[in-house]
Amino acid sequence: MSEHASEGAGEGAGEGASEERRTLTIVNQRGLHARASAKFVAVVAALPDDTRVHVAKDGTRAAGESILGLMMLGAAKGDTVELIVSGPEAPRIADELAAMIDDGFGEN
Repeated sequence: MSEHASEGAGEGAGEGASEERRTLTIVNQRGLHARASAKFVAVVAALPDDTRVHVAKDGTRAAGESILGLMMLGAAKGDTVELIVSGPEAPRIADELAAMIDDGFGEN
């Protein structure tokens, strides 16, 4: 289950960039563990250079390209995280990443 919001250009974003936020619930049994984090990071690594992705939980924010950072969030099944995407294609990318999280990283 996810909720989303759009905002104007964020700090450091290129011209025409936007920021998208999604509030998501972790649904896979083992949470944001190594394999799930690695899948997420692989998708983020393939994104355009002008795209920034972060995941936040309880006030702690991790870069979307950091497996260790994502794991350090300690997001377990049932926990809520915030997905933050900035860049020219932020709405589309946020939708794709949110779908991955909503699908349990393909583990369900």
